[in-house]
Amino acid sequence: MDLLKRLEMSTRRVALKRVLGVGYALAASPLVAQTAIRTSSEGLDTAEVMVEREGYKFPVFVAKPSNRSNLPVVLVISEIFGVHEYIADVARRFAHAGYCAIAPELFVRQGDPSDYAQLAKLQTELIDKVPDQQVMADLDACVLWAQAQGFDIDRLGINGFCWGGRIAWLYAEHQKRLKAAVAWYGRLQGAHTPFAPAHPIEQLNALRAPVLGLYGDRDASIPLASIERMKMEMQEAAKLGVKAAQQSRFVIYPGVGHAFHADYRASYVPQAAVDGWAQTLAWFKALL
Repeated sequence: MDLLKRLEMSTRRVALKRVLGVGYALAASPLVAQTAIRTSSEGLDTAEVMVEREGYKFPVFVAKPSNRSNLPVVLVISEIFGVHEYIADVARRFAHAGYCAIAPELFVRQGDPSDYAQLAKLQTELIDKVPDQQVMADLDACVLWAQAQGFDIDRLGINGFCWGGRIAWLYAEHQKRLKAAVAWYGRLQGAHTPFAPAHPIEQLNALRAPVLGLYGDRDASIPLASIERMKMEMQEAAKLGVKAAQQSRFVIYPGVGHAFHADYRASYVPQAAVDGWAQTLAWFKALL
């Protein structure tokens, strides 16, 4: 059996085992159910679809306002836990705001995050083996799928959390049709590997879309020094005429740590999460 066929069979097993957007990832425990937000699907069309790239199909959760077409598109990129209930809920929130929200399962070729109960193992055994190049190509396939469905990819945005925040920065340096990006506590720099050969801070001269960076000043995984260095590099890129670098900006929340928007986790900070969401909607409204 060839590799492509094995990958497709693996994807089908994942889709059968765990419907996208249902339940929470085990590795995200301990869960804090009392703060988890549940957004209604009333007035929305939601679906799980398979998007194809080079003969391989991967699952995607889609939410949009009912009976509307030619909508702007927002790619919703998960943390390392994949497209679980929290990410599906964020997609529904974007749909209620008037967007076609597309949340792709970007880890499926390497495995299923829901198989893992330990965060460290999930990171080293699966996430660290997902190539940036693969992710960029899968997101491009999502954009082409959206275009084929009649959505307006000339009004294209991306929103990412944690791992997805880093991806949002990278996609803003990759996709020429992108108009706006929001990166929630996405890593800006790090070690180089065959799967992650470059990081956002190293490619700002190629920035194609303005990025709104939402971060906490108590984030142990992304120190303020990293953010300050990013700001300086963006200023240098702006001096060279990179328009998107001139337009990008950071919002730093005092006394706030990592994953402050994740309403199903103990890291959730309601005030910062609510303000960040308002900033996100305003950013997309202005640019899409």
